[in-house]
Amino acid sequence: EECTESVSTTTARESTEIDDDQEKSLLSPLAFELGDNTVLLHCFKPLVFWVGLRNFSFYCDPTSGGRTARRAFEFGRTYVVRPKGKHQATVVWLHGLGDNGSSWSQLLETLPLPNIKWICPTAPTQPISVFGGFPSTAWFDVGDLSEDAPDDLEGLDASAAHVANLLSTEPDDIKLGVGGFSMGAATALYSATCFTLGKYGNNNSYPAKLSAVVGLSGWLPCSKTLPQKIGEVNEAATRAASLPILLCHGKVDDVVQYKFGEKSSTSLGSSGFRDVTFKSYNGLGHYTIPDEMDEVCAWLTSKLGLEGSSS
Repeated sequence: EECTESVSTTTARESTEIDDDQEKSLLSPLAFELGDNTVLLHCFKPLVFWVGLRNFSFYCDPTSGGRTARRAFEFGRTYVVRPKGKHQATVVWLHGLGDNGSSWSQLLETLPLPNIKWICPTAPTQPISVFGGFPSTAWFDVGDLSEDAPDDLEGLDASAAHVANLLSTEPDDIKLGVGGFSMGAATALYSATCFTLGKYGNNNSYPAKLSAVVGLSGWLPCSKTLPQKIGEVNEAATRAASLPILLCHGKVDDVVQYKFGEKSSTSLGSSGFRDVTFKSYNGLGHYTIPDEMDEVCAWLTSKLGLEGSSS
């Protein structure tokens, strides 16, 4: 489509040699509507093999004497939806587990937000613990959706760095944002904490200046340690207080339970984030609906100071 194109950068490059028709034949037609739910329902379909393990490799840390293996992340294809009007903001949008950037780019292109450039990357394909090591596109590994589940900091840092890299070439006068669905929402919220702290979990400097963060049907990684970390960093409290965040969650979500979205909002508030909006939707499961996307459009228009929507 005219407003949607694929781009290739050092860290965002095509990771397969199959053509678009082959890719579509492997993906479930419900992948866009249901996101992660599709993977849970059809987790043994061939869709997770279209990159396979070719792009999941390991290298040894030279300082460890070969005892520690680290993952090498290869991100997939990135799709860009160019603004139809004056370019005022750029938002990186992150898909859910098992999905890719193409499906969300098709939806975002239809939104009445002519001043936003959307960048929709595709996550690396990697073995996922919750699937018993079965490979899928994912921003980080996840073993269990519970409060006590360990956070994959290496994967989260890699994906947050990928987002920052995609935003790094935007003009200085363009406002920057990040959003996502489910696991993509979790990665967007992790990016928000990296911006607030001024660094990734590995203590490397975080370069992007975020003006808005959106999370649909997601959760906040590393929530238990966030208040302490913000208290240890100068200026972090100021950045937290001024960063607008929108969280939306369906009350009958059976994949990422509603309570996780609600607790994420509470955790952000108790950590010093003063501009957090939490919207709940009766009857909504693990997918999006027009009412929710209308809320996203209105919120982004307000928080980013956009000139207005198109008809």
